[in-house]
Amino acid sequence: MTTLSTVRGSAGSAGAAEPAGRTPTEGRTLAESALREAVAALPPSTALPSGYHFGWWDAAGQPSAGNAGKALRPAFALAAAASMGGDRAAAVPGAVAVELVHNFSLMHDDVMDGDATRRHRPTVWAVYGIDTAILAGDALLAAAIEALAGSGHPAMVPAIRRLCAAVQALIDGQAADLRFEQTTSVRLEDALAMASDKTGALLGASCAVGALLGGATAERAASMDRFGSLVGLAFQLVDDLLGIWGDPQVTGKPNHSDLRSRKKSLPVLAALTSGTPAGRELVTFYERESAFTDAELVRVAALIDEAGGRAWCIAHRDALLHQASEALAAASPTPEGAAELTELARVATHRAY
Repeated sequence: MTTLSTVRGSAGSAGAAEPAGRTPTEGRTLAESALREAVAALPPSTALPSGYHFGWWDAAGQPSAGNAGKALRPAFALAAAASMGGDRAAAVPGAVAVELVHNFSLMHDDVMDGDATRRHRPTVWAVYGIDTAILAGDALLAAAIEALAGSGHPAMVPAIRRLCAAVQALIDGQAADLRFEQTTSVRLEDALAMASDKTGALLGASCAVGALLGGATAERAASMDRFGSLVGLAFQLVDDLLGIWGDPQVTGKPNHSDLRSRKKSLPVLAALTSGTPAGRELVTFYERESAFTDAELVRVAALIDEAGGRAWCIAHRDALLHQASEALAAASPTPEGAAELTELARVATHRAY
């Protein structure tokens, strides 16, 4: 039996190969038309920046071949529906909804974090202004609820409630993330709880909503929710590694972007609380107020590695994937569905950095 724990990879080779079978790109292809329709239905004031954010056109509204993102959440939603024996087409409204919520959060995160670049292009607020970015994000959130409400699916109400719960958790997680930036004393367990809310909850909802639209009982959907939440937290661990060691040509963000902003990401906190000599030296960097120079950024990244921050993230990722495989089994998916979801989880958590 294939489980998530059997597809672990080394840190150096993570995500190097394109997976076989269904991929996140295929998930976006199936939901793309409905996603574009949802954005096109927005008022022009928010449709233009939203389409720009998705990479469909440039700042003036002319067609563009920009990067639309990984489309992980739609892929998980559609795969979850199929794994319950349902029709992928019936789950498209759920796939659209979770992708709209995800991008609502990205637009607002870029404003709050001051990130001027995403997916190799200026962010929405950097092009259209902060006010427009906030309003466009709000519009995407409303469109997400409308996507499910307009589906007429028998499981529409529980799906909407699950999505709304994930949004509340996501917002609470973002609030904690911002709060952590204002203090030097953040516990690693608190950061894990924050990441579970900010990232895990929406991927869990993607799987739960897909499962519900695929005909799952509340109990099976809850197991799928747990599966997605655990994969989402594992995804965040790798995303945090990319924030330090990621290739800007791949991530679309500047080198050492998280370190420049002193973001207390999971590998940073694991290193800061390690009690090692490297960890103690890292504390002195994070306690001072002056900005890091480029040379210091290289040193800080090396200290995180020396203090075990990178190794801790990889080990914790693998433990989460083992737990996720157990949750997936509890949902009683079809064999084909289990294999597809396992592969999607591998793609999400074994990206190269």
